[in-house]
Amino acid sequence: MSTVGGAQLGKSGAQANLGAGAPVLPKDLSARSWIVADAESGDVLASHNAHWRLPPASTLKMLFADTLLPKFPKTQKHKVQLSDLAGIGAGSSMVGIKEEETYTVHDLWLGVFLKSGNDAVHVLSAMNGGVDRTVKDMNARAEELQALDTNVVSPDGYDEKKQVSSAYDLTLFARSGLQNEDFREYCSTVRADFPGETKKNKKGKTTRKSFEIQNTNRLLAGDAGLDAYKGIAGVKNGNTTNAGATFTGVAERDGKVLLVTVMNPQKTEHNEVYKETAKLLDWGFQASGKVSPVGELVPPKSAKTSAQPGAGASGEAGGSGDDRGSSKPVAASASTDGSSGVGIALGIAGGVLVLLAAGVFLINRRWPLPELMRRRR
Repeated sequence: MSTVGGAQLGKSGAQANLGAGAPVLPKDLSARSWIVADAESGDVLASHNAHWRLPPASTLKMLFADTLLPKFPKTQKHKVQLSDLAGIGAGSSMVGIKEEETYTVHDLWLGVFLKSGNDAVHVLSAMNGGVDRTVKDMNARAEELQALDTNVVSPDGYDEKKQVSSAYDLTLFARSGLQNEDFREYCSTVRADFPGETKKNKKGKTTRKSFEIQNTNRLLAGDAGLDAYKGIAGVKNGNTTNAGATFTGVAERDGKVLLVTVMNPQKTEHNEVYKETAKLLDWGFQASGKVSPVGELVPPKSAKTSAQPGAGASGEAGGSGDDRGSSKPVAASASTDGSSGVGIALGIAGGVLVLLAAGVFLINRRWPLPELMRRRR
């Protein structure tokens, strides 16, 4: 395996350096690969086959979003053509996009994050110059992030020959994406309204109603027999035949923010990937400060270390610029036309900035991440 992030991450099996008073790792984990990392410092607290190259399923959409989100204003509108929806794999998850209908970029990203809609991915890819161009852009972005286990073949994560990533790389994608205000909003939205199909009534009047969509991240939305995880604030789930279930989650507790990625649990119990993620999050919060890191989440290749709070970068997420370096506090709302939405409070931690657009990335220091998500039910 690769040793990006440290030699111990290149070893097979579970890796943890337990100190005095540290809890033992959960005993009943079945995932082929997983990682627990401090999202702000980048310290990897524990891992299991962190660099195994495995099919990523829709968790690859985190890289898709990190690559394309800065390119289009969220208010931009696009009328969908039949060609935009070409090449979507059989059995794909879909949000329900219709040709000849017009959607905002904001609508499309809700479809990507909440319903893992491959149709939304293909429309955004078409806006970016096509699937081939988007795949090229995503592979270039992965290389810039030093996610060297990753090879993108399809931008939506659909099973394709030679399409692989790793728990380590997926965690890098999440960490990078979460520095974007819009990424944080979309991945933490539980439910939203999505535009439906334009129809004519008997009198010839056209109407277009919306329908509710709910996030398929079960640690965020909850499910039968599974409560939403306390402090969860995203990120992305996936499931395909080859990949099995995959998931990357970010959660905050008592000022500590952790990222956990779990790939392909071998147990077949319902929601197993979320249950194993919750166990690893619980362990990470208990172990924080009581373990020595087994490695680190590396910065992008072009990054430089900096400790200059107050430096800013131009542009806003979803606008003409890229807010990976935005210094403004965030008070974003995912509410959509009434009580069906969910409010989220997103704060800027510390006051130290990450300016990826300017080539500056803080190593082993705090960086912007969501605070504990407060839901409005």
